[in-house]
Amino acid sequence: MAAFGHTFPFYPGPKPTFPMDTTLAIIITIFLTALVTFIIILPGIRGKMRLFWLFRVVTSLFIGAVLLAVNFSSEWSVGQVSTNTSYKAFSSQWISADVGLHVGLGGVNITLTGTPVQQLNETINYNEEFTWRLGARYAEEYARALEKGLPDPVLYLAEKFTPTSPCGLHGQYRLAGHYTSAILWVAFLCWLLANVMLSIPVLVYGCHMLLATGIFQLLGLIFFSMATPLIPPCPLRMGTAVLHFHRGPAFWITLATGLLCVLLGLAMVVAHRTKPHRLKAFFNQSAGENPGLEWNPEEGGLLSPRYRSTAESPESQDIPLSEASPQACCKEEPPRMTDPAL
Repeated sequence: MAAFGHTFPFYPGPKPTFPMDTTLAIIITIFLTALVTFIIILPGIRGKMRLFWLFRVVTSLFIGAVLLAVNFSSEWSVGQVSTNTSYKAFSSQWISADVGLHVGLGGVNITLTGTPVQQLNETINYNEEFTWRLGARYAEEYARALEKGLPDPVLYLAEKFTPTSPCGLHGQYRLAGHYTSAILWVAFLCWLLANVMLSIPVLVYGCHMLLATGIFQLLGLIFFSMATPLIPPCPLRMGTAVLHFHRGPAFWITLATGLLCVLLGLAMVVAHRTKPHRLKAFFNQSAGENPGLEWNPEEGGLLSPRYRSTAESPESQDIPLSEASPQACCKEEPPRMTDPAL
């Protein structure tokens, strides 16, 4: 009998669970803090530049947050099924539960939630992670799961991703995860360079780096799609149902962000070719403070003016003082005749 409600004495209680991955929570907190900081200093910017500056900051922070978050996310390939399945190995007891499979670039996450949660005098709510990122030994983690005596559905799905499994899922997803993660880190580096170059007067190179950011994201998605088929080589049977894969939220948000970077990069390159003065005004790098000074692409800009030829110069004005001086200097004085009587 429970001494304190549903808590048994001298036994550790259930561990508190965080509603989301701690790594993703840290990344989101960092970028939200940066966004709030920029919004606080927003009133100090005058005129239309306030909206332009806010758009640039929000877009840049969104791209950077996505590049980091999807790299540590376990939502690249997901699947979930509601089924009746056996609970423990070598046991005839069955449970009704929701089984979820979440595959990321660095490992696989398996969830088992009973419907209802309280069945067989136990709380059926499991969330187990098996990683292969940075030299992690998947086989050892699976062996420890066997020693812990995890439920049969969790061990069944984890066994399908072991290196010795005939399904071959471990080799496919591990290879795809490593190379896709490396490509996304290159995209993140391009994003950093784009921010630096767009902050200094080299807009054309910043446009190219933003375009490269989107291209590397799309390349990572293409490689991941080619290396990981949606239909596994062997069916994943969970009791009376079969678990199927589909692309997860991390895949689609990476696709949307990559297309956004490509479109923004192309638009900025076209604007630099056709209307560079407007692009400079958008990034607050033109003389927009004085409306009398307009940048002309044919004149080379305010810092590098183009000298006009004689034909383009305005008509000369008569300046009496300046014209009288050379005439006076050039007029010769007549020779004086000496008197012979002297």
